[in-house]
Amino acid sequence: MTVESLINKLDELYPEMVELRRHFHQYPELSHQEVNTPLTIAKYLESLGVEVRTNVGGQGVVGIIKGGRQGKTVALRADFDALPLQDQKDVPYRSTVPGVMHACGHDAHTSALLVAAKALSRHQKDLKGNVVLIHQFGEEVTPGGAKPMIEDGCLDGVDAIFGTHIWAPMPVGQVGVKAGAMMAAADKFKITITGRGGHGGAPHLTADALLTGASVVSHLQQIVSRRVDPTEAAVISSGTFHSGQAFNVIAEEAVIEGTVRTFSKQVQETIITEMERVIKGVCDSNGASFSLDYEKGYPPVINHEKETAIVRKCAN
Repeated sequence: MTVESLINKLDELYPEMVELRRHFHQYPELSHQEVNTPLTIAKYLESLGVEVRTNVGGQGVVGIIKGGRQGKTVALRADFDALPLQDQKDVPYRSTVPGVMHACGHDAHTSALLVAAKALSRHQKDLKGNVVLIHQFGEEVTPGGAKPMIEDGCLDGVDAIFGTHIWAPMPVGQVGVKAGAMMAAADKFKITITGRGGHGGAPHLTADALLTGASVVSHLQQIVSRRVDPTEAAVISSGTFHSGQAFNVIAEEAVIEGTVRTFSKQVQETIITEMERVIKGVCDSNGASFSLDYEKGYPPVINHEKETAIVRKCAN
């Protein structure tokens, strides 16, 4: 088997990949609620004669293609959960599930890996080593499916692992690859601010949780610009803000949820400390109290030099 023959086979299978992707796009499933998607994945792999493990760490699926020649074991990884968003496209393959859609490309990741499995399985006897096919559930939430799948042995005996992520800002036909830190650690936070509600016409008798929350969101943005070394990378993004129940009533509570992205453990700890300090300061000045639930996610993706060079060579 040559690289050229494998590429030709993948080109031949491209229409099938598109068909698979559109199927997954029509029938998305949320994180940790995946039922039919892993069944479809397992059935497809089994039809290729691939050895399959299901319910790996939960809803994960792992296949293995055992090569006919001695060699290393390489894992290829994709994810298959969707997001709680409404699909507003007007296309035949739009999501059939209200409020759920593939908006992050996991349908494409899964389809690409399945077609890669089909191409590789047709050259199984020529493979030098083994290929492990990792289909991960629950990637969009913290904690996700990676840790329980690893604990359930999906990486046992694996010498190297490769994964990919489609990226809309990249021009079509280009591949982005980088040695070292590539994707940041993704943490999640939830801030609950408790004030004292009251009539909208008598704000002086209240502790406005909505106003306090708005100030907190604004002040959080100053942490990266004024408390983090400018040579380091960090992001604090507030994604949701819920407060109030009526237009003429001062809100008693505000709930803010968001994410923090970092590459450095030190920067991560700095941000946590500064978030607590900033939130406390704003709440104290407004006569409100707060709680901060900070959940550390997975560490950043660090690409090894050797494996990165292989990807770069193949992309060229």
